[in-house]
Amino acid sequence: MKKWSWLFSFLLLAGGLLVGCSTEKKDKEASTQVKVAASQPATALKVMDNKKAGEYLADSKGMALYYFAKDEPNITNCKGECLQNWPAFYSDHFEVPKGFNKRDFGTIHRDDTGKNQVTYKGYPLYYFVKDKASGDVNGQGVKGVWFLVNSTTALAP
Repeated sequence: MKKWSWLFSFLLLAGGLLVGCSTEKKDKEASTQVKVAASQPATALKVMDNKKAGEYLADSKGMALYYFAKDEPNITNCKGECLQNWPAFYSDHFEVPKGFNKRDFGTIHRDDTGKNQVTYKGYPLYYFVKDKASGDVNGQGVKGVWFLVNSTTALAP
């Protein structure tokens, strides 16, 4: 009887150690994943300059960001075909350039696409499909309602 008791105790102890090691490994893996995610750099927005349009806000690749004068604070009115021509800008984490205040940026959730979109002073930000390369500002002034964003853009708070 003692022989079986000893074997049973040994198996219990060995099983407990294996479970403990397995849990420790999972905890370590999860911790590593969190550290990797936290160490990934944020997208850096930047200020670009155009001879005709002046300074404007662009994404990290130099693509111009626009606002739509027919939008309202925290509400987009660009949907359907409009959104095909003026894709929404979104980034989880981004740094703002000198001259901009991080508190002026926010995020809305679009009801039409189910996706998020970055806002500046409440106004959703967009790209323009005819801007093909860094530095293009083909959307500036389109139909008198599309404009580049810059640090002096006067939008509703």
